[in-house]
Amino acid sequence: MSATTAVNSKKKRQTDSGPVLDWSAGHGPVTGALSATTGALAIATTGAATAMPPAWALAVGAAGALGHTVGGLKVRNAGRTLAFKASAWLVGAGWTTWAMTSGPLSWAALGSLATIGVGIGAGARSVALYEEAREDEAIAAAQRQIALEMSAERRAIAAEWVERIQRLCNITVRVLAVELWESGNGYSLDLEPRGGVTYDRIAQHAAALSGDAKLPHGCTASAGPGIHQGRAILDVTTANVLGELRTYPEDYGPLSVHTGIPWGFRTNGDDVLAFLREQCALLVGPTGSGKTNMLHTVLGGFARAVDVLTFVIDLNAGSAGLPWVLPALNGELTGEDGKPVRPGIDWLAGTYEEAMLMLDAAIAIGLHRKRAYQDLMAREDTDLLPVSAQIPQIMLVIDEGAEILVSTDRQLKALANKICEFIRMQRAMGGRTVITALGATGSVLGNLLIRREAKVRVALTGGETEGMDLAKMFPGRKGLRVDQAPFKGAGFMGTPESPGALFKAWRIKPSQIREITVATSDRHPRLDDVSAKAAGAAYARRWDAERTAWMRDLTPDTGTESGQAMSDGSGGGLNLSALRGAADQSGQPREDELLRRFREEIDAQFATAPDPSAPPAASGLNLSALRGEAEQDSPAQRAALAVLFAAGADGTGASAIARALAEEHGTTRQTVVGWLKTWTEDGTAVRVGEGTKARYVHRDHAPKPPAND
Repeated sequence: MSATTAVNSKKKRQTDSGPVLDWSAGHGPVTGALSATTGALAIATTGAATAMPPAWALAVGAAGALGHTVGGLKVRNAGRTLAFKASAWLVGAGWTTWAMTSGPLSWAALGSLATIGVGIGAGARSVALYEEAREDEAIAAAQRQIALEMSAERRAIAAEWVERIQRLCNITVRVLAVELWESGNGYSLDLEPRGGVTYDRIAQHAAALSGDAKLPHGCTASAGPGIHQGRAILDVTTANVLGELRTYPEDYGPLSVHTGIPWGFRTNGDDVLAFLREQCALLVGPTGSGKTNMLHTVLGGFARAVDVLTFVIDLNAGSAGLPWVLPALNGELTGEDGKPVRPGIDWLAGTYEEAMLMLDAAIAIGLHRKRAYQDLMAREDTDLLPVSAQIPQIMLVIDEGAEILVSTDRQLKALANKICEFIRMQRAMGGRTVITALGATGSVLGNLLIRREAKVRVALTGGETEGMDLAKMFPGRKGLRVDQAPFKGAGFMGTPESPGALFKAWRIKPSQIREITVATSDRHPRLDDVSAKAAGAAYARRWDAERTAWMRDLTPDTGTESGQAMSDGSGGGLNLSALRGAADQSGQPREDELLRRFREEIDAQFATAPDPSAPPAASGLNLSALRGEAEQDSPAQRAALAVLFAAGADGTGASAIARALAEEHGTTRQTVVGWLKTWTEDGTAVRVGEGTKARYVHRDHAPKPPAND
């Protein structure tokens, strides 16, 4: 027999021998009485046989009674408990003393001992119940005291706000409840305004209420709808959590589009979720507000989702998606099992051509799904495609997509039409968008399709007031002000489930992007066969080397052989290298001279720029309009005039020009309006249309007036 078999047999014999007694457990009423009576009988029998002095038993009993009394006082036992324990010791000691002198084995001795045991057991049970009742009552009393103190605090808060709302808003309210937030950052009041007043009347005075309450910066008193139209909820923040820097949670567990994707946290500490199964999202934020970081937070949530595939369009060199793609494509990341890691997003387009391929494929997927999944939707009895890990939702993320939608460029117009087609047609088939913009302006929110579909809205302010129309961004939410969120990454977020209110996005670090990419690589769903067939080769070959060459193209503009040839003029052809920082002897760029040389070389090469006084040529490239740029007062004006000229006969407006110059020159709309007025007066530009439909056209593209008869 092996050692293992012997050990198992020994354990079996121990198990079969009966229940195992726990000798460390305390005595109950029955076991305590048995222990006391059997102990007394054993001592009396031993003492009688050995002629032990009876007084010893009495002395031991007195010592036991004294010890239990002292111990009971220490734990604050009731008087009846102390009396019972002391009497039990004394009665037991008295019986032992008597039995030692008269014989412990007589019927009288044994009968009296049995009676004593029953009495001890019954008494022990009685005092145990009494002590339990006393303990429960003490706990209840403490809870009542705490509740009384909390109730007093709540009553004080309620009275304070009733008086404040009456004084500042001239509204009489009744406070039905006060809820203290678990985070300790504030509280909420359930209000019932009198006289048919609704919550928006209180929301109008949010700034005055916050100031009167002397709330810290970054804290607000914001009113929202209650359980019905006659109630209001007033959320009061007392701790400035927006000023704190919180990194993205390190829990990279699975998420789902059905249960919501966390995008940040509210002032009360709760996560704010974006439900995007049927809703699109609009994220606006000026330069420096934390919009790029917020976009990475969004992509991180999509990467964690088990039923989402993310397509990203970023015509700014694909910068929004490269951190999620390049480390995986370059083989810099490996999983725990040594397997290659998939990119954190499913498709990245950084060029116009790739973006058109992506949109064509996405639209084809939706159209094919409508036909192929009719039987599935019939079985599920739904008109929405059942999105799952087997049939994932496609989230199309477009960085600065709002600017694409309002652009007058011919290529971007075609791209915008594809985006709008995707938004209109793909809701039921699991296709939604997240579009970013530089500001919450009328040009961005003037698109009815965006306003109707993008019900999840985020406005990162960072203290920036220019181009932040919160009333248009969150219609119906009054009292929202940019100066309430002056911190980077902070702003306002509203969803159909959670009205627009203060929130802050987490700070997601580049190292976390890599960690999320590795942690979620096996979790990314695969495009279902039906959709992959519809997407075709454009989707299947999206990671081919020639398709991703632009991601790795690090060739500088200078330093190559061709660049050197152009710079020294030996290569022949058009030489523009002089424009790369040529300067006069004073160290200042000779802009007029460089522009003159640039035009001369263009004229010599193409012969297409006649003198302005001569009649315009019938065809060919006309760059004479660029002469006006050298006459402008600043580089920003020259850039603005170039944008106006590039708009062609369609023209453009002050807002579009300001957006084009905002990042590089920081130009505001008001400044551009002044330039356009000056150019209209001196004939450089022509105003077409009136009111909100007015636009400006460069004079070279303006319609010619009809000739006089």
